[in-house]
Amino acid sequence: MKAVKIYQAGGPEQLIYQDVPTPDIKEGWSLVKIKGFGINHSEIFTREGKSPSVQFPRILGIECVGEVAQSSTPALAVGQKVVSIMGEMGRAFDGSYAEYVLLPNEQIYPVHTDLDWTTLAAIPETYYTAFGSLQQLCIAPQERVLVRGAGSGVGVAFAQLLKAQFPHIVLNGSTRNPAKAARLQAVGFDEVITEAGGKLKTDQSYDKILELVGPATLRDSFSHINEHGIVCNTGQLGNVWYVNDFDPIIELKNNSYLTAFYSGHVSQAKLDAMFDYIRRFNVKILIERVFALEQVPEAHRFLQSADGFGKVVVMNGRGGLPEKAA
Repeated sequence: MKAVKIYQAGGPEQLIYQDVPTPDIKEGWSLVKIKGFGINHSEIFTREGKSPSVQFPRILGIECVGEVAQSSTPALAVGQKVVSIMGEMGRAFDGSYAEYVLLPNEQIYPVHTDLDWTTLAAIPETYYTAFGSLQQLCIAPQERVLVRGAGSGVGVAFAQLLKAQFPHIVLNGSTRNPAKAARLQAVGFDEVITEAGGKLKTDQSYDKILELVGPATLRDSFSHINEHGIVCNTGQLGNVWYVNDFDPIIELKNNSYLTAFYSGHVSQAKLDAMFDYIRRFNVKILIERVFALEQVPEAHRFLQSADGFGKVVVMNGRGGLPEKAA
């Protein structure tokens, strides 16, 4: 099969498109024919050598959509449409940057949808993370909401999920690049706030904040939270993993709350709830760019560039053209 493999940490050029053996089926695992997958910032961090637990060589990729090709359990029928996210895929064992992936049965989740494969490939990790964060924030329609790191895939997905249910809610988004303001407004943000040096360039405050930049700007987010507001720390786009010397009594201003969402907590029930929400509110699934498997290095470059925006997907087979997920 074809795959994109990395042998040493470095830039996108370290992602090598090549022939590798198709994995052999084994007890407790199933072989999935990959139709497509999203590119995630965590995979960029791993490629750069910032995931100490990951040993090279490795096929990266923490999510995929596809069909069961072979299975060790009758619960997963050949041809069953499935998604898989997290569970050490692309980290402890080879992941989705390939035509096939061997996965533990417990992290393969059947889905029932009429979405085409390209649209479906944009959903699993990104929309699951945004949906989980949305639930953690417990947003009411009259509240003011801010997304830090709004131009990321999760930020754009969150805007689609929230606005689908509450089209008139006040939703602001922050970015370090003011040139992205028009694009952010086009995907649902009412006002765009510039940030620089880890600080928001505004005096506004909010009832709920989705923190996608992460620990790097968490303290500043709490300086913009209203009484009894909630900050949900979901992302780590600021490339800082921890908040040092954090005193909750001092840092959690205005009797506010800190929560988080970790997309590694996956279940069939939670995925079904997300897909039900998408159907019920007719959520738009926005895709910024589609690449073919051999273009994974270009996909990484785009996501890291000044033009990087929204969700980037990679498709097998038809070079990214929509194919009905029948």
